[in-house]
Parts: sequence; C-alpha cells; structure tokens
Amino acid sequence: MTASELRLVPLHSLLKGGRWRVEAMRSYTVDQLIWFTRGQGRLTVSGVTRGYGAHNVVFIPAGTMHAFEIGQQVFGTAVFFGPDHDLPLPGQPCHLRIRDAQDQGEMTVILDNLLRESEGDRPARKRAMQHHAGLLSVWLERQMLNHADSLAPSSAARRLARRYAELVEQRFHTHDSVSHYAAALDVTPTHLTRVCRESCGRTASDFLADRKIAEARRLLADTRLPVKQIAAGLGFASPAYFTRTFQARTGTAPMAFRRSS
Repeated sequence: MTASELRLVPLHSLLKGGRWRVEAMRSYTVDQLIWFTRGQGRLTVSGVTRGYGAHNVVFIPAGTMHAFEIGQQVFGTAVFFGPDHDLPLPGQPCHLRIRDAQDQGEMTVILDNLLRESEGDRPARKRAMQHHAGLLSVWLERQMLNHADSLAPSSAARRLARRYAELVEQRFHTHDSVSHYAAALDVTPTHLTRVCRESCGRTASDFLADRKIAEARRLLADTRLPVKQIAAGLGFASPAYFTRTFQARTGTAPMAFRRSS
C-alpha cells in the first residue's frame, strides 16, 4: 500500500452530491473502515441492519453492499484503503462497540497520525503512513478479539441474508428476479422475503430494487450514459419501466435527477 492509496474522509464529506451517496445501497472497490465519534443512526451491511452510536467501528470489505444513516449530529471518519494493500484486514464485515476509553484514545491517536502524515510533506511520509496503517489493522484485530460483532451471522436467517446480499451485489445488473435468487439459494421466495424483513426490515424485492436504483443514481450523477443504456445495463425490461421505477422510488425522473446532481 502506498500513501497515496489510503484516504481519510470526514463522514459529512461523503454527502457531497447528495445524502443518497451514503444512505443508498452501494459498495466500494476498496476496503473501508468507519469510526463514528458522535451521534447515532442505523446501518445496513451485507443484509443486516443494526443501530450504531458513538465510538463504534465498522469494517466493510471491498465489494460489500452497505448503507447508513447520517444525521447532522453524526461525526466520524471513513478510512479507504488502497486496492493493493497488504494489510491483514478482515475478510468479512464487522461492527464493534468500543466502550473502553483507552481503546477509543488509541484509535483517535492512530487516525490523527495518519491524517497528519497524509496532509504533510515530512521526510519518509509514505513509510510513516504505512506503519500507522499497520497499527490501525492491529488495533482492529485486537478489538475483534475482545468485542462482540453485531453483524456476525449468528443465525441461519442472518447467514441467508448475507448470502443473498452477496449474490445481489454480484448480479443486480442482470434481469434476475427474487425468484431467481431464491432458487440459487435453495429457498422459496416467501422464505427469502421473511428473512430479509427480519434481518434488515425490507422485503427481498425492495432490497434488490434499492441496489439497482442506487447504481442508477450513481450512473446518472457521475456519467453521461444515456438513460436507455443505464436501464439496459441494470436489467430493466425497457427504459419506460426503468423511468417509472426510478421515479416511484426517488420522487423524481431520471433526467431531472441528473440535472440536479
């Protein structure tokens, strides 16, 4: 990992371009760690919804579908790791509540040192950032040994919800319906919907639609792809059906959303 590949971003900076940037289901191509220092809300990671509060840490591996609420009183830092880092980070998402003041202080010091190095130009800056990032991975490993993970797939329902979320992230751009996903998971659509309601408070079809619409928003805001191409690329039967679905879920038409982004 090089210094230029690791980024520290204040949580509210993630809202640039719209609240949907964090509250809509999405994934990143790099590992992410979120350290909440103030406020509370709800987050959904890999099909499981939980509440979060101050001094909570959430690790989200690359390619993991997630979203979280962020109100005006929520503060913290998101750390994005480079795609080719060699740090021993977890392979699965985790959410830990850090209650010990010393552990909280250690995290604050590590992030402060990373931020200072990233914004400065002192000699050996890159090597210093690599070492501080290594300390961050050690800190997380120790906390995982000492704290319960609220996202742990501790039941059959959670394990199924996580498998569904992983499958949706792989295939949301296809024409596959909930029935296709249920068949791939060897369950009935009814059971899959019941599990999704239990784990994240929404139906299986809503979960799938949320991911599609979140990607549609990203493509409309960040690219100039025609609506017709976006609709086809996300598995919608027609541009008209895509437009109706997008407007029903966002309150605005695709082109109006693009103009306002």
